[in-house]
Amino acid sequence: MMRPVRSMLPGQISLEVAPIRSERPANLRDPNLKTGGGGISNNRVTCFVSQLSFSRGDRLLVHAKPSSEWWWAELQGVIGYVPAGYLSQDAAGEEEEDPSIEDPWQDEEYFGNYGTLRLHLEMLSDKSRTEAYRQVILSNSASLSSKRVMDLGCGTGIISLFCAQLARPSMVYAVEASSMAEYTRQLVKQNGCDEVVTVLQGRAEEIELPEQVDVLVSEWMGNCLLFEFMVESVLLARDRWLRDGGTMWPSSAALTLVPCQADSYYAEKMAFWERPYGLDFTPLQPLAQQEFFTKPKFSHIIDPCDCLAAPCDVISLDMYTLQVGDLEQMKGQFHFCVEKSAVFHGFTAWFTVCFKSLEAGGATVELNTGPNSGPTHWKQTLFMLDRPVSVCAGDSISGTIVLQRNPVWRRHMTVTLHWTIKGSTDNPDNAQANIFIYYMHFI
Repeated sequence: MMRPVRSMLPGQISLEVAPIRSERPANLRDPNLKTGGGGISNNRVTCFVSQLSFSRGDRLLVHAKPSSEWWWAELQGVIGYVPAGYLSQDAAGEEEEDPSIEDPWQDEEYFGNYGTLRLHLEMLSDKSRTEAYRQVILSNSASLSSKRVMDLGCGTGIISLFCAQLARPSMVYAVEASSMAEYTRQLVKQNGCDEVVTVLQGRAEEIELPEQVDVLVSEWMGNCLLFEFMVESVLLARDRWLRDGGTMWPSSAALTLVPCQADSYYAEKMAFWERPYGLDFTPLQPLAQQEFFTKPKFSHIIDPCDCLAAPCDVISLDMYTLQVGDLEQMKGQFHFCVEKSAVFHGFTAWFTVCFKSLEAGGATVELNTGPNSGPTHWKQTLFMLDRPVSVCAGDSISGTIVLQRNPVWRRHMTVTLHWTIKGSTDNPDNAQANIFIYYMHFI
């Protein structure tokens, strides 16, 4: 599910990511890290970075103190971590601490968006997503009969209605924290399912059920699979309400990555400034690079021909064994063999979830948001490099990806890509390690 983000204006929803490039690994927990260094760029616009650069005499606004060594502060519209040892109390401006830290999950904005129809229209219009869940219910209808089901984050109740109409379980508990729950009750009654479906309004961590359930189903996925961390609520509900031997839908999940070219996007945002209307606008190219390539392109649709290698699953989740603590940091490795000579513009990411059958020998249902499957509202995410790199067939691109959860705002995370290229090319850019850090947050 593509989750809502804090609106800048009424009705305006946006998601922004601020990347940082360094020629060496950035150790953000190092108390000896010098201010203004480490290859960290200060973009001079309202944005978030992982570490904030500042100078002696600057006055910073402290928003939170997640540890004694590192604080979360703001300078000229840029927000990031700062080493607390470099600040005096006067410079820190402690008296203006951000009140939003009282709600580290930002539930008012998060659930408030689900009280409107815009997001539900987007999700219900996603046929690949909705039909996948319908197929899961239909293909397991015999085994679901007389079972107890929890539909967590049910929204308008579409999955609960599928269960009631196609499988006739003994009970479906449709759990929804937003005000949409009031309308879901009406929809359940309108479709004649009120004897089977009970709608409960509240957070998964707070609701009470009269019994444990046999199946826990939820559509919790966000950008890069984990963003906004609804999955934590699913895990807590699993540990409390799923009986031993019960079924999780999805049963497993994987984040997939591939190196890619993005010629049209690069031409649209960068090459355009070379000779528009016969004039030389190249002085604007550095500004264009900063504005368009220093954050990922969400809702990207990658042509399979733009993949430079076979995609690789970099992070895999088993929904039966995954623990909440595991979400704090997830690491994966990748090794790609470049299949054709091309320009390497960046990485594209998507995810896949699988639903284990309740039937003995039954087929697993898969929902894949990649370029070789039906389109979804998630589409894919493009992480552009700060500059393109030429690669040749036979080159290898190897590295790591780290998804680091924010210690303060619990729906946010940092995505770090660290990669090197090895091969026959003489390009000096390919001989060094590269790091890109992207901070995913509400704004």
